[in-house]
Order: sequence, then structure tokens, then C-alpha cells
Amino acid sequence: MSETRAQQAAFEMLCMKALDDELNTEEKNEFNRLIQESLEFRQEYEAMKKVREITREMQFGTPSDAVWDNYWTCIYNRIERGIGWIILTAGVVLLSTWGTFQLISSLIFNQHVALIVKAGVLLVILGFFILAVSAIRERCFMGRRDPYKEIKR
Repeated sequence: MSETRAQQAAFEMLCMKALDDELNTEEKNEFNRLIQESLEFRQEYEAMKKVREITREMQFGTPSDAVWDNYWTCIYNRIERGIGWIILTAGVVLLSTWGTFQLISSLIFNQHVALIVKAGVLLVILGFFILAVSAIRERCFMGRRDPYKEIKR
């Protein structure tokens, strides 16, 4: 019984190698001997070859435009993407705020930095935040009132 199991294990290993064309000469001879001696092994090998051929010919289908249109108009998908963007944005804002605070506090308390450099850095940061708030406010305002938002581009 253990000899049959050992033969089965050897056949399975050699079969996988044969399907991948990785048998060396000694293994090829052993594999050929096994499939010639056993009808069961020969049938299993032929079945595995058919499966390999079928799986190699398989390809993923590309969804049609109608499927994609339906996907993006589905409320669940829109909510899911919206929540993901909100969480990502909150993380970026949190880290940016912390980094900016660290930069400002290190500039203010560092007495080796000239006053003009401190003022310049603070003005750049203030200007960036004013522009960011303006762009976000405009995007939110125009997003609700955009007469062309249903038109595909």
C-alpha cells in the first residue's frame, strides 16, 4: 500500500513537471515508464493536459461601456469611493497640519533663523492655505451647480 502511495506521489510530482516542460532526462524516463505501466496514470495525465490547454486559452473578458456606466452610477460604489476619498483627505490634512505646526514652532523658537526667513516661510504657508480653502470652496460650490455634470467628456 505504501509503495502505491509513493508511486502516486512520484507520479504527481513528475506530472506537474511534465506539464510545465521541466523534466530532465532521468525524470522523463521515469515518467514515461509510469504512464506506460498504469492506465490510471495515463488517463490522469491526459486529463491534466486538457485542463492546462483550456486554462491557457482562457482570457478575462473586458466589460462593456454599459457595465462601466452602471457601475459608476450605482449609489453604493459612489458612496464607497466618496468615503475613501474623505478618509484619505482627512489623513493628509491631519499630517500636513501637524507637519506645518512642527515647522512653524521650530522656526519661531530657533534664534539662529533670521526674522525675514521666518516671515517669508509663514507667508508662504498662509498663502498656500488660503488658496487651498478657496479652491475647495469653489469646487464644492460649482459641483452642485454645474449644468454640464451629466454630460460625458
